[in-house]
Amino acid sequence: MTSDAQEEPLTPVAPQPAPARPKPLTSRERRRRRRKARHRGEEILGWILVPVILFGLFWGVNAVLEAMGTSPGVVWDQLMQVKAALEKRV
Repeated sequence: MTSDAQEEPLTPVAPQPAPARPKPLTSRERRRRRRKARHRGEEILGWILVPVILFGLFWGVNAVLEAMGTSPGVVWDQLMQVKAALEKRV
């Protein structure tokens, strides 16, 4: 079995050539990447701003109703009374 082994010296391996410089992006590819980045940014901004806006609206409605001396629950109950009265008429 040992007679089948090759005992000659190994040949040196040529070094890998340096990677070629990548080609510059075309104007369409640059525009596509900018658009993708803008959409990603808008999505992140939306996930942050929409809850802030909704909370601000909720807080604002509560503040206005509190200044008027009432609450959302009372306003809702009054609306349901109006609805019931209108249904009786029909």
